[in-house]
Amino acid sequence: MNQFESLSRRAMNAPESGIVAVVNHGRLKPGLIPLWAGEGDEKTPDFIARPATEALLAGETFYTWQRGIPQLRQALADYHARLFGKQLPLDAFCVTGSGMQAIKIAIEAVVDPGDEVIQITPAWPNFAAALGMSGGVSVAATLDYANGRWSIDPDRISSVITPKTRALFINTPSNPTGWTATRDDLVAILDLARKHGLWIIADEIYTRFYYAGGRAPSFMDIMDDDDRIIFVNTFSKNWSMTGWRVGWIVAPPSIIQVLENSVQYQTSGVAQFMQKGALAALEHGEDFVEAQIAKATAARDLFCDALTGTNRVVTQKPDGAFYAFFRIDGVTDTRATAIDIVDRAGVGLAPGTAFAEGGATFLRACFLRRLDHVEEAAGRLAEYISSL
Repeated sequence: MNQFESLSRRAMNAPESGIVAVVNHGRLKPGLIPLWAGEGDEKTPDFIARPATEALLAGETFYTWQRGIPQLRQALADYHARLFGKQLPLDAFCVTGSGMQAIKIAIEAVVDPGDEVIQITPAWPNFAAALGMSGGVSVAATLDYANGRWSIDPDRISSVITPKTRALFINTPSNPTGWTATRDDLVAILDLARKHGLWIIADEIYTRFYYAGGRAPSFMDIMDDDDRIIFVNTFSKNWSMTGWRVGWIVAPPSIIQVLENSVQYQTSGVAQFMQKGALAALEHGEDFVEAQIAKATAARDLFCDALTGTNRVVTQKPDGAFYAFFRIDGVTDTRATAIDIVDRAGVGLAPGTAFAEGGATFLRACFLRRLDHVEEAAGRLAEYISSL
């Protein structure tokens, strides 16, 4: 038996990211406009980077609170009070080494090997892969799609619940589709979870990117204190901090110690100087977030209008998040098409094959970029589509 064959099945079965495969193909192409990753094009603003740098230089480099420094957890509590009108105790919060780690910790807290978790698809692929590496099984409940619009039928979720179902993973606003659950959707989903004794892992990281105004509907609006809900979140999107890898969890205080234990045995906490940057984001970052939302709104309109103007693309402007998820007439192999678009049009897109059931014939573009880049990318894509 060679080295590879002696690895665990879970490790060997972890899939290569379908997005990264296209990124690796085109990463070094001169003049390419990269719309493939889920991040904007602005660096972390100075009002966040400076306090982190000052804390680093001041020697805040030792072990610290595993669930997060008290100042940051208080700032998170204050942020949630402002956003949701719900005052939560500090013991409801746990700072994590990214939103991805928050998801992994939530999975490990509620899922045993062989358990099933229902995920609404098309979906960001990392959840299902992380679940598989923990021995869980992802079960798809596919969104309905008609005339460019996505919607959920709660009965479809109900139909795939089995005795092995342990949790529901609900990402709204959704990556990649932009589908955003209504309050009625959330009520129906929460009722299912209560009826069957299921946990909900609620990924609401795009809740600020909601184009009807304000924020998106949230389980925070309808839940009771004894509901089994773990919220996973990140500083990445709102404050241009994707490379920092800092996130957080909101969960019932009764289980926070269990989640903290998981932090201990994975990373032993987030560096204190990085937490000082996250603290500054919460305390001084509201104007920046609002500017990001305004930028995304303008880019969404420009990009989607250009695509639909070709009369070869089926899509509608998403309700939330900052992705266009679109289908080009006649295109069936989106991985090959994404690579062809890199080579011929100089635009980086994510293939729909990366996003599980219901997404294979679509392409995803992240439009949270400066408008001249979005306009140029849209023009290149329109020319490419017209040439097919």
